[in-house]
Amino acid sequence: MINTLTKAHLVDKIYEKSERKRSEVKDQVEHLLALVKKAIKKDHALLVSGFGKFETYEKKPRKGRNPQTSETIILPGRKVVVFRLSRKFRADINQQ
Repeated sequence: MINTLTKAHLVDKIYEKSERKRSEVKDQVEHLLALVKKAIKKDHALLVSGFGKFETYEKKPRKGRNPQTSETIILPGRKVVVFRLSRKFRADINQQ
């Protein structure tokens, strides 16, 4: 079974280690995530040393097929976000 770390869990973990109110911690987590979103959207990359790098790139328009009618369609281009682990983090994960 896969356990997912949610934003609420993140807030709880930080709250347990800090002397701040839960609402303050929640606001700080929200602010951090907003900064991350803004950086990725604006700069197209966000590097967190020792963790990894978020990057965006443009996908070109491509051919697709409507599965209900088998009609060929052109899917528009779009931006996608990819995450690449840092070498150090990848090595830590693979040592388990």
